[in-house]
Amino acid sequence: MIRNNNRHRWISGITGLFLFCWLVQAAHGATADETLVVANSRMVESEAIARYYMAKRHIPKNHLVMTSLTTAEVMTRDEFNDGLKVPVLNKINNLNGERIAAIVLIYGVPLKVLPPKLDIKTKKKLTDMRSELRRLRHEGVKGSERDLQLRKLENNIKHLAGTDKRASVDSELALVKAGGYQLSGWIENPYYIGFQNMRTRLSKDDVLLVCRLDGPDPKLVYRIIDDSLAAERKGLHGIAYFDARWPPPPQGKKNLQGYTLYDASLYKAAEIVAKRMPVKIDKTEALFPPGSAPQAALYAGWYSLGHYIDSFTWVQGAVGYHIASSECSTLRNPNTNEWCVQILEHGAAATIGPVYEPYVQGFPLPEVFFAAFTEGDFNLGESYLLSLPYLSWQMVLVGDPLYQPFSSEAKK
Repeated sequence: MIRNNNRHRWISGITGLFLFCWLVQAAHGATADETLVVANSRMVESEAIARYYMAKRHIPKNHLVMTSLTTAEVMTRDEFNDGLKVPVLNKINNLNGERIAAIVLIYGVPLKVLPPKLDIKTKKKLTDMRSELRRLRHEGVKGSERDLQLRKLENNIKHLAGTDKRASVDSELALVKAGGYQLSGWIENPYYIGFQNMRTRLSKDDVLLVCRLDGPDPKLVYRIIDDSLAAERKGLHGIAYFDARWPPPPQGKKNLQGYTLYDASLYKAAEIVAKRMPVKIDKTEALFPPGSAPQAALYAGWYSLGHYIDSFTWVQGAVGYHIASSECSTLRNPNTNEWCVQILEHGAAATIGPVYEPYVQGFPLPEVFFAAFTEGDFNLGESYLLSLPYLSWQMVLVGDPLYQPFSSEAKK
């Protein structure tokens, strides 16, 4: 789950007023009038949920895009291009200059998009390369040179097969205005605070915020919408839980990256959120034990792969995410023990997770996400976009992007 990325490590030193200044500079600005809603006509309840959400948030009625897509959670690249991108782009272009900043995908819109189809020549080459890989693995001779050969061949197979070209529908659709771009691997998010004042392949004008209102069944999705609105009216109150694995790094330590960076960021997030609500932080490799986290309003932690721990009693409007691979590989299966579905099933209003392996630095950086969200001037979607390093990749935000429970309007 680790991939080195030196461009991504400096952000851990930014806190307090300096962080707020960066957030203001990078702000995306997504309002109800700038939001597009996408439903799937082939999924029962999808249109009804879309219209319910739009009415509750006062989103213009003509901002609804009805598509006809597979009801499976995985879609082909051709269907993504023709059945989703085209109608979304057509709607944006036909809105007479109205600015669209955000897209909300509704229950029934597929979750994952496959790599492009392989041609016959590529399939034949893959078959030959896989045969060669099997031969090398079964050879009795071992050594560093053979190991290097194996790794190189494995990487070439992954690249040729398009493993690095599959993505979450949400992350790919975020670049619907970007035109042609290379599908292989991730693309730097120009809104991410860690890439400000750095040259990125895409500009902010190329990027839309994309998230979804989704879950195992329509009832849960309606509950997410209602809970978000209720928490906005009264404010989000409770306890914030952060689950690190190691003691905090020495003060002033620089050049953090990978797991160390994200573990340190959980401590930074806890410091920031403590200005808003009580905070509990675990500093050991053990996770919060079952039943040990009552009144959970906010959460971030790691690492329990595909195994949700029933530690939390989530308050209405709670937001939490777990840093581990493929925790959002499904949203429809209520029996999965992956964190995204279980966080929602147990009562939270929003969560974040990857559909495939994102590598640790593919996750929103906790200190940035929670700083923006709890500061009050940024909604859930904006906080996500400012803290998300990469697009055309694996991450998904499940929740109402307009959710803003710490605004000055929310009761304290």
